[in-house]
Amino acid sequence: MPQIPEKIHELTVGQLSARSGAAVSALHFYESKGLISSRRTSGNQRRYTRDTLRRVAFVRAAQRVGIPLATIRDALAELPEERTPTHEDWARLSETWRSELDERISQLNRLRDHLTDCIGCGCLSLDTCALSNPDDTFGERISGSRLMVERGASRNHRPRDPRPAVEPDQCC
Repeated sequence: MPQIPEKIHELTVGQLSARSGAAVSALHFYESKGLISSRRTSGNQRRYTRDTLRRVAFVRAAQRVGIPLATIRDALAELPEERTPTHEDWARLSETWRSELDERISQLNRLRDHLTDCIGCGCLSLDTCALSNPDDTFGERISGSRLMVERGASRNHRPRDPRPAVEPDQCC
């Protein structure tokens, strides 16, 4: 990893990329999403302060655990004067994200456990059809295996109930 002399207080996008491990395109994307910021030189080149390295590390760590960029941006915006996140900031924010991550893990475990139950059968009314019909929402309305547009509805006319009707066919 290239070392940057201490006397240099601003980094080019290439230096930031080399030091952070993030691609230049990712850094431009982060900037467009408000996660990091730069100033422009008279030649219209980006310059990043050295503390941007820590912000990029924060963003990448949060992304690795599945935190959406919008949530990361909101967390960074809460820091006073857009300062660099500290260890304490990470600990506080990661604690607030824990329940969201636990719910996602639980959901993925349920999907994994039901993967072989009904894959390919087309059934949308079984309680175990967690892939195409989570929590059997269509089964509460009517039995059947196919969602169809309500009969008699023209292409230009929307049915009164915006949810698609279910054709009462036999399943599986």
